[in-house]
Amino acid sequence: MTVKRRWLSTAAVLVVVGLTCLGLVQPVVIIGRLEPVSASVAAQRADLVATSIYPATAAKSVCPDTPLRITFTSAPIVGAGQIQVFDASTDALVESTDVAVPIRSKSIGGLPNFNYYPIIISDRVASIYLSHALAYGKTYYIKISPGAFKDAGDHPFAGFNESKAWRFATKAQAPLAGARRITVAADGSKDFATVQGAIDFVPEGNTAPTTIFIHKGTYEGIIFFTAKNNLTILGEDRKQTIIAYANNDRFNHNAGGNPFAPGAAAPGTVPARTGAVYRRGLLLAHRVNDLTIANLTLHNTTPQGGSQAEAIILNGTQTARAIITNVDLYSFQDTLQINGQAYVSNCYLEGDVDFMWGTGPCFFENCHARALRSNAYYTQIRNPATNHGFVYKNCVFDGAPGVSGNFLSRIAPARFPYSEVVLLDCELSDAVGEIAWRLDQSDEAPNIHFWEYKSHNRAAALVDTSRRLAISKQLKLPDDKETIANYGDPKFVLGGQWTPALAPVIMSQPASVVVNAGAKVVLNVSVAAVPTPSFQWQRNGRNVSGATQANYTIESAGSYRVVISNSAGRVISTPAKVTIKR
Repeated sequence: MTVKRRWLSTAAVLVVVGLTCLGLVQPVVIIGRLEPVSASVAAQRADLVATSIYPATAAKSVCPDTPLRITFTSAPIVGAGQIQVFDASTDALVESTDVAVPIRSKSIGGLPNFNYYPIIISDRVASIYLSHALAYGKTYYIKISPGAFKDAGDHPFAGFNESKAWRFATKAQAPLAGARRITVAADGSKDFATVQGAIDFVPEGNTAPTTIFIHKGTYEGIIFFTAKNNLTILGEDRKQTIIAYANNDRFNHNAGGNPFAPGAAAPGTVPARTGAVYRRGLLLAHRVNDLTIANLTLHNTTPQGGSQAEAIILNGTQTARAIITNVDLYSFQDTLQINGQAYVSNCYLEGDVDFMWGTGPCFFENCHARALRSNAYYTQIRNPATNHGFVYKNCVFDGAPGVSGNFLSRIAPARFPYSEVVLLDCELSDAVGEIAWRLDQSDEAPNIHFWEYKSHNRAAALVDTSRRLAISKQLKLPDDKETIANYGDPKFVLGGQWTPALAPVIMSQPASVVVNAGAKVVLNVSVAAVPTPSFQWQRNGRNVSGATQANYTIESAGSYRVVISNSAGRVISTPAKVTIKR
């Protein structure tokens, strides 16, 4: 995980004028298909030369939500001038961006007043983000003022001044209304080029199960949506499907009003309780039922000390339901905030201060929480008396190299007297301090639940809990048998009305292979499913006795597939042909 953070930090540099004072200069990654420039563009070359543009001149079937990109021969910087988009059929100005203004405001997902970066420069690529998507079935051309970009030696880019220099046509029409599978690709080859564009296509109030499938790539942008239910956001590859942006409370405070539920949060409360809406996270889902997020990475690239900066915020109601599984979440302060019912499994969460927080109730299973700073806090849980807090089962709490003295949770009982954090069969490294729990501004906490059962180290030896905070509790058998059983059941923790369930979704199929005689072959399948599924491998259509794991080692030729099932459903992999060379 540390390697990934280093890659994201060094692969690209965000250059935006005037952001240093906000603490927002951020590393980001841009991935996009870049086409050769046309002869008319090449003829305009000046000291700073554009080697390619996207969409290419004369391109057709362009996604209306695609960012514009220019690749230069050397790293550009922002100069002075305008970037203008025109409707080619009428020559009407559609949008104009003053490049000297580093931050603009727009509506995202129907919520106004989001700040965003209209221009992001990564290495030699300048990406231009419009305030809204273009229309379907239209031809557009782009004009860029001379000197809008320049190089470090103050040599200007000549720009595009003619209507035929940078011209392209958008897709003829949107996907069919009511489509239940919507695809996203950063190179513009699928239904949409941005995640927000795909989500915007789903009608508000949706209740029909709908999947947004995101292909490998890095997708920049703040994601916000509300009242879009039964939605599954599914990545093609957990490590290579990345949503990233530097959004935080300093950049996008909760200003600008809330059209969904007017009102402002009272000091010390969570917006879900009062109707206010956060704008500071990377992915924000507001009052959405039956949401599933699986098999991708969410990276809020705000730097350490850059204020509260969630990778994900789920602002639900007491009946909201969400599943987050096989997801990597990166940030520093407040990485994950959940207000409402959520089941989180097989996830990696990284941060430094209160990086898991909210009102819950939440059940975490087989997750890995890594602290990036010493003497800090994994959680701050603000649940009321009416619901449970955050419960962790078979999870890992560790830290980056050298990190120590951390608290599993902290809370001020005078403000949140019913805070509940329960750990069952969790692995704790030396990053967790001996006291492990902390109360702020009070020593009295009769209703606080800071509980542990069988906390152990990597070698499975029970950790020494003799110096734990006095108000915390070590659950033991047989005295706490019923409590341990109840808190180990997601349905109990989540309020008794919902059992989290996700029918198996195959992330990677077993692959066909050709091997020499006598060689062993390991077939693999990866899957997202809740609860944990069973596996049954088949050879030539017949069950193989004992082949009931995700990995299967064989030595004989044949056609192999695996049947994967749980209480929510059943799926069969594509066949993998194993050929033996003799």
